[in-house]
Amino acid sequence: MDLIPKPDQVVSAASNVAHKVLYGGIADLRPMPRTLIDDGELREVYHYRPAATTKQVGDPVLLVTPLAAPSTCYDLRRGCSLVQHFVTGGRPTYLVEYGEVSFRNRNLGLEHWVDEVVPSAIRETSAHAGGRPVHVVGWSLGGIFTMLTAADSPDLPIASITVLGSPVDTSLVPIVAPLRPLLQLNPTAGRGAVTRAYQAMGGAPKPLVKWAFQLSSFQKLVTKPLALATHLDDADFLAQIEAVDRFTAGMIAYPGRTFGQLYHRFLKGNVLRTGSFELDDRTIDLGRIDVPVLVFGGSTDGIAPVPAVKALVPLLAGSPDVRFEIVPGGHLGMLTGRAARETTWRVLDAWVAEWSTPDAEPPGTPARKPPAKKAPAKKAPAKRTAATRESIGANPQRRYGSGGSRSLSR
Repeated sequence: MDLIPKPDQVVSAASNVAHKVLYGGIADLRPMPRTLIDDGELREVYHYRPAATTKQVGDPVLLVTPLAAPSTCYDLRRGCSLVQHFVTGGRPTYLVEYGEVSFRNRNLGLEHWVDEVVPSAIRETSAHAGGRPVHVVGWSLGGIFTMLTAADSPDLPIASITVLGSPVDTSLVPIVAPLRPLLQLNPTAGRGAVTRAYQAMGGAPKPLVKWAFQLSSFQKLVTKPLALATHLDDADFLAQIEAVDRFTAGMIAYPGRTFGQLYHRFLKGNVLRTGSFELDDRTIDLGRIDVPVLVFGGSTDGIAPVPAVKALVPLLAGSPDVRFEIVPGGHLGMLTGRAARETTWRVLDAWVAEWSTPDAEPPGTPARKPPAKKAPAKKAPAKRTAATRESIGANPQRRYGSGGSRSLSR
């Protein structure tokens, strides 16, 4: 809204305020219809129903939620929902979420997600879609779960992996850097105040998780009243604020043992930066991932800054194709912000179409390369050269090409 509002802006602002007062909000927060196809302990796998006017064809997409975040991260609101985007485009769409975490789940560790939850979700998705390979999309910790699962179980029916905002080198996260010297202090041999607190509570409770997420966007939180006042005439902006508020209010707790592993090994130990992770009696090496991987970094992401996410790229030595893209937005915005509709989602559409079964593409997907020119789906790792890595993310035909991506990183 202008400093001196124009008449049409005043009318729009008055209409938006009236709608908010009379109906409780502006955003269309109806969830996309879905059906439960599989469940277990902290595991619910859903299939989103096809749109009435669109037939679902092609390889399915499975959306993997992170711990503590509600599944509305993928279905934020009508008109700004990645689920809606896939469904209306004719792509078979599935999602795995975890339900409410309680004190009785306190002994569940990362093994539960890597050994049980994500592998089961991938297999059930493939079976429900007629045995087709699955394009697995993981945001934040969901991306880390996906990568560890794929590296540990190479027999899973995975067509490709997409990772959004998953930091593998926590030393490059600015909000953690000032705390790192304190984290390294261990005067009680692993029984410091933080450890005693999460063990006593059985994990990280909802209010703490919500506070931590808000703290990562502290500047936006402080300036939110001013932003609302200056955008009263912008219904889409106000709707997005409402949807994000609902998402934040829906945060879920962390199980105690999982939170402890994340705190001690990822945050303090930064173990994933080498690409190897010790889990139970085995070592999981990200270099064993043998499917194509697309990695997204958000240009203004404070939780998973671009360098912390890009550190993943050189660790994927066994992948036949690794691409890195920088897109607008913070940690949530890069996934389902208003700008994501024309950036992240378009790149993701092209990626899924490229690595899908040739004979079954949803209508309206980008044209595929002729089979004679397309590289084999399984290139030998030895063929990946330094020149190949320099070309990661290069695609001048994209609306949001890598030229724009590189400018955002400056």
